Amino acid sequence: MTEYVDWRGRPVQVAAATIESVLSALGVDASDPERARRHQANEPWLRMLPPTVVTVAGETRWVPVHVPHGDPVEVWVELEDGSARRADQVDHWVEPREIDGSRIGEATFEVPGELPLGYHTLRARSGDTEAAAHLVVTPAWLGLPERADAQRQWGFATQLYSLRSAGSWGIGDLTDLTDLAVWSGSRLGADYVLVNPLHAAEPLAPLEPSPYLPSSRRFFNPIYLRVERIPEYAALPQPERDAVDRLVAELAPWLTPQDQVDRNAAWTAKRAALHIVYAAPRSAGRELDLAAFREREGVALTDFATWNVLAEDHGNDAREWPDRYRRPDAPAVAAFAAEHTDRVDFECWLQWVLDEQLQQAQSKATGAGMRLGIMHDLAVGVHPGGADAWRLPDVYAQGVQVGAPPDPYNQLGQDWSQPPWRPDRLAELGYAPFRDLIGAVLRHAGGVRVDHILGLFRLWWIPVGGPPDQGTYVRYDHEAMIGVLALEAHRAGAVVVGEDLGVVPPETRDFLASRGVLGTSVLWFEQEDGQPAPAEHWREWSLASVTTHDFPPTAGYLVGDQVRLQHRLGLLQGDLDAELAAAREQVDAWLDEVRRRRLLSDTADSPYAADPEEVVRALHAYLTLTPARLLCVALTDAVGDRRTQNQPGTTDEYPNWRVPLAGPDGAPLPLEEVFTSARARRLAATLSPPPP
Repeated sequence: MTEYVDWRGRPVQVAAATIESVLSALGVDASDPERARRHQANEPWLRMLPPTVVTVAGETRWVPVHVPHGDPVEVWVELEDGSARRADQVDHWVEPREIDGSRIGEATFEVPGELPLGYHTLRARSGDTEAAAHLVVTPAWLGLPERADAQRQWGFATQLYSLRSAGSWGIGDLTDLTDLAVWSGSRLGADYVLVNPLHAAEPLAPLEPSPYLPSSRRFFNPIYLRVERIPEYAALPQPERDAVDRLVAELAPWLTPQDQVDRNAAWTAKRAALHIVYAAPRSAGRELDLAAFREREGVALTDFATWNVLAEDHGNDAREWPDRYRRPDAPAVAAFAAEHTDRVDFECWLQWVLDEQLQQAQSKATGAGMRLGIMHDLAVGVHPGGADAWRLPDVYAQGVQVGAPPDPYNQLGQDWSQPPWRPDRLAELGYAPFRDLIGAVLRHAGGVRVDHILGLFRLWWIPVGGPPDQGTYVRYDHEAMIGVLALEAHRAGAVVVGEDLGVVPPETRDFLASRGVLGTSVLWFEQEDGQPAPAEHWREWSLASVTTHDFPPTAGYLVGDQVRLQHRLGLLQGDLDAELAAAREQVDAWLDEVRRRRLLSDTADSPYAADPEEVVRALHAYLTLTPARLLCVALTDAVGDRRTQNQPGTTDEYPNWRVPLAGPDGAPLPLEEVFTSARARRLAATLSPPPP
């Protein structure tokens, strides 16, 4: 976009240098603006078919077909199953266009509306010339899967790394997730557990603490493996088992007194143990299973594994590697992989055992009565020097990174340092990279939360090295992106929740609702004319909660912990007392609304009394008055925790994404004690009675 409207409602003209940088990232030479405009206008006419056509099931779609003016052309659809359907020409005149001395005509064909859902091929033939386009038929409506559509569902949200159990290595793992799902599903009547992104991080310490800045979104983080649950561990000879036990024993004294999650220590020890288990013999059947997994994952897995091994030798940022290793298709990379076959195989094996434990978590969750099971979180993007950016160099834009324009809370804008998808390359590839990503996330899941879903409509691109406010919006084909997202979710029998908080155009929310993608409603943000929005006015197709991971748990928010933390970190622009008064005014307004609904007694002095548990329960009870189809409870609220998991605007000034789950006293709370928590049972009972 060459201009946009800022948060103050003022039109902003994008700087010429920004436009040139963005066009360059899209492969367009913008040094001659007029030539660039001609190229953009003529490019569709130089193709017989567009690269990708996305339709909605039950609806016809017109497709332009370009051939020399007057030449006959036929068009047909080749379906996934190999059968074919004819596409008929539509009587629709379009004036021919003269391009480089040739007269190009445009014929219009109609894609039939009764095509099955899926990824098909649109083909055209004119004389001896043939062309093909990707054709994606997407669901008109997604909504909730049939097994979960009869009644409202509720579930817990948790940061998996923050959990600690007797069997985990100082950081929550997939066995902890499985146990949490079984407990909450069978004992409390929960229908899902929403976890932080489990995307892959770096292979060696130091690890990036934020799960929202992963190395790869396509693959998973082996730090979440439970070593002892890998089948080959049970058959380890005693010396190898003793070696694993020593790693755990050496780690425990270091982690026990810590009030922060130490990923580096936990992963270093766990990785050494995983090497021991990897070396153990596997049965013939399991070897076949591993081979089938590698065949299914294909070159994407091999490239990801190769990146990890290269990162071990040359560092976690591929942008700093020797030039010969900068692209996955370079001869030096192939030679390196061939020379280090065992190390590459180890990285592939890690993803295989992760797939097993993710599958078990989902199976146990639904087996315990959950209608949805595990709901994953999809981060906005990836690390610019990570595995995905390295293995897909032509799909991620170069020389730009994603962020956000100035807004009332970040008046200088934000730079998230993540490379964006190139919308043109996604279309050329039939959205295969996005399709593969969503398919992988949903393979063993009942749902996915898409962080900053507005990014599937438009993203703020910033030239590398430039300030965040000197960016511009780049639009994506949201009908295609949401369509592919819905198709993959439909095939997986999963629900999609879009994080649509903040400044989101109303038409974006309308479009998501029209396709059955749920939005996100957070109590503190639900306002009408500066006052709490009545429960009846909340959206039906949304996931509703009281708080988010960017705020302190509700017990802390009630007393202004977020304001005091911002003041202590130097992030508060206003006066501390004034900001505390404003925060208390917001809380008081909600307490008045909750009291009006008779969910809280008039005499209750919370949140300023010693124990805010009654208020926390009342606020969650308020969620049940809304029409929202999914309700969400932060596990921190269920146990009375107060510390913030993430303070936006900080990195190491605050231990973001490193705060262990704790009780009201601030002491880390073992998962085993969560399972016996009367406080958690009482809060769960406000959302649905526990099963008998």
